[in-house]
Amino acid sequence: MEALPYDDDTFDLVTGFNSFFFANDIVVAVREAARGARRGTPVVIQVWGPHKRNDLEPMKEIARPFLPPRPADAPPEPDYSRPGVLEGIATQAGLTPHTAFEIAWSYRYPDAQAMCRALIAPAGIAILAGPEREDAFKDSLVHGLRQHREPDRSYCLRNQFHFLIARA
Repeated sequence: MEALPYDDDTFDLVTGFNSFFFANDIVVAVREAARGARRGTPVVIQVWGPHKRNDLEPMKEIARPFLPPRPADAPPEPDYSRPGVLEGIATQAGLTPHTAFEIAWSYRYPDAQAMCRALIAPAGIAILAGPEREDAFKDSLVHGLRQHREPDRSYCLRNQFHFLIARA
C-alpha cells in the first residue's frame, strides 16, 4: 500500500476498506492512494469504529501473533475511530477532508468454518500465517470469537465502521 503500481492521476474513485491501517505508516499509504487519484476525486478511507461498538475488536489480538511485527520505527497506532483522527491523516497525506460518518452492520456466518474462511482473507493473513499455521489461526478465531456464537452454531459479529470521504 505504500508503493502502489499505478500511474499518477489514474482513478476517478479510490477506496480503502479495512486496509490502510494495515500499512506500516498509514499517512504514507493514504498519500500513495491519493497519488493515483485524479484531482477532485473522492478517496474513501474506512476503518473500524469505536472499540466498544465493534465485535471484530478481538480480531486484532487474535491475528497479531500470526503477522510480522511492526517495524520499530513505525509510528504508534492511534484510535482511528476518534473524531478528527482520519481528517488529520488525510490532511497530512495531501487530501482535503470532506465528509465523515459511521455505519453499522453485522457479519453473519452459518458456522465456524465459514467464519474462519472469511476472516483469514483480510490483509493476506492466510499467506502471512503460512499453511503450517493456518489451522492454529483458525482455532484462535473460533476460541477468540466464541462469545458471538449463536444457539444454532452460527456467528453474528455486530460492528460499527467509521468512514471519511476526502478529496484529492
